[in-house]
Amino acid sequence: MKIAILSRNSALYSTQRLLEAARVRGFSARVLDPLRCYMRIAPAGFEVHYKGRALTDIVAVIPRIGASITFYGTAVLRQFEMMGAFTPNSSDAILRSRDKLRAHQLLAREGIGLPTTVFGDNPDDTTDLLHMLGPAPHVIKLNEGTQGNGVILAESQTASRSVIEAFRGLYANFLVQEFIAEAEGA
Repeated sequence: MKIAILSRNSALYSTQRLLEAARVRGFSARVLDPLRCYMRIAPAGFEVHYKGRALTDIVAVIPRIGASITFYGTAVLRQFEMMGAFTPNSSDAILRSRDKLRAHQLLAREGIGLPTTVFGDNPDDTTDLLHMLGPAPHVIKLNEGTQGNGVILAESQTASRSVIEAFRGLYANFLVQEFIAEAEGA
């Protein structure tokens, strides 16, 4: 049985442990850099190629896809899924897990306690958006950032407005949340 581990860095401890665990259990395993995979999509069938060779016999894929390559990495994983490969983390699950807005909507629907969050796109609505949230400080975070990347504490309404304008200038999707002092940045 051939297993592929999608990882940008084969030297990472976690990637090496997965490789070792697969081999100890008798599987043939290899690490594939998802950015070196390329695909053929056609009604006649799907293909994934890696460094000039077709990957035809992969039966399982373990994804280790970092946030910076979410779109491409999940496209590669989805291609393997279309080819019938098993994966413990589907491409859809990875995409959903990286969408903070969706997570907040689902948690709020279930009554789970979380900071009040606002989301909007049009610059003309910034004043009302901040009014809906309440007074600063605010936490402003990129919708798809991970591990604290893209998170800013804005101590004043003016700072909040400036950060929002900067994120909009980058065409980035972001959330604005009330600051919960007891959370201490967690």
